[in-house]
Amino acid sequence: MRRFVCILALLVTFRQSLAEPAAVTGDAFPYNPASDVVIDGGFAVGFPTALATGLSRGVAVGAMRGRTVALGVRAAWLTATESSLAWTVAHSDLRLRAAAAVQHTAGRGTFGIRLGAGGTLVHESRLRNQGERAGLMGEDLATSAFALVPAADLEATIGLRLIGDWQLALAGGPSLALVDGSAHASWIAQLGIGWQR
Repeated sequence: MRRFVCILALLVTFRQSLAEPAAVTGDAFPYNPASDVVIDGGFAVGFPTALATGLSRGVAVGAMRGRTVALGVRAAWLTATESSLAWTVAHSDLRLRAAAAVQHTAGRGTFGIRLGAGGTLVHESRLRNQGERAGLMGEDLATSAFALVPAADLEATIGLRLIGDWQLALAGGPSLALVDGSAHASWIAQLGIGWQR
């Protein structure tokens, strides 16, 4: 009899829970609705603009405004150092871009394609290995040069809203620069944090 009463009590409780609508639980990680302005920054990697080998590492920042079509500016500073038997070469890129993006928001994510065009300020310094021991001085020992080259980037972008105004920002794609009159293809990728307000 005791078992029968327990089973009956369970069935009544189960039936009541089916009849009553479940309470809507709050979002454990609430976020603010998307707005027009996104500012992001983080780590960046890519191929050097004018160096034939190596991997550049640095930082990237940007600001975009708009919903479906967004306009803004981007900047990145990347550096790489490579060596051969004769030289040690340090290569730095300062990438400055005006950018336009087409994007779509779905839930917490924003997916898009961003085109950036502008210039890259390239600084290259060369040091002849063991040149001081050989008594070399001046340009025989080390050289340094700056060049501003036109360039453009085409990147796929993902923004994932986390908590409040903060989001995870990912971007990456090919890059093209005109170096000494010829096209130099490379790529750039970014991982960072964005603030959307």
